[in-house]
Amino acid sequence: MHLSYSAIIEILGTIAFAISGAFSAMQKRLDLFGVLVIAFITAIGGGTLRDVLIGNTPVTWMRDVTTPSVILAATIITILFKRYVKNLKVTLFLFDALGLGLFTVIGIQKGLAAGLNQGVCIALGTITGCFGGVLRDILLNLKPVLFHKEIYATACIAGGICYIIGLSLLQQQYAETLSVIVICAVRILAVKYNWKLPVV
Repeated sequence: MHLSYSAIIEILGTIAFAISGAFSAMQKRLDLFGVLVIAFITAIGGGTLRDVLIGNTPVTWMRDVTTPSVILAATIITILFKRYVKNLKVTLFLFDALGLGLFTVIGIQKGLAAGLNQGVCIALGTITGCFGGVLRDILLNLKPVLFHKEIYATACIAGGICYIIGLSLLQQQYAETLSVIVICAVRILAVKYNWKLPVV
């Protein structure tokens, strides 16, 4: 079966966020079912809201068994290999940053395919990238990282702008890759160097 570059990005994003959700749930010492639920919600939360907003219903994961299967497999593998991961916090952060970048690109693509304004598409990509993590944090009784002073949604917006500009200068897959790299880099560097937005 031949997969497009965009389809590969979507699968990788799903895996990254499923792992992120599973690690978060394991840090809270949830049982097996709880870990599966959090992994699933983290992976499909943003995409579900995106599909509802653009009227793409039933939402994508309900029409394609691939997404639930990928989430289940990623979660089981994460649980099995937990003992080999020495620093859950760093691993969680890296997979969250990767999922953020991958899903933002997918959200922008869906918006462009629906014929939406480019600014709206960037907002839609930001929602796709961020909302699964927001749901994860709320369910785990954590303050959503989106509402911290840390750079999070801003990284999605920066990467989204790069993607829109990149489409006019580069082949689509290069624009997609550039956007993912920008989002991951901004997110990682923001934490490393303590970049923060002003507090109101």
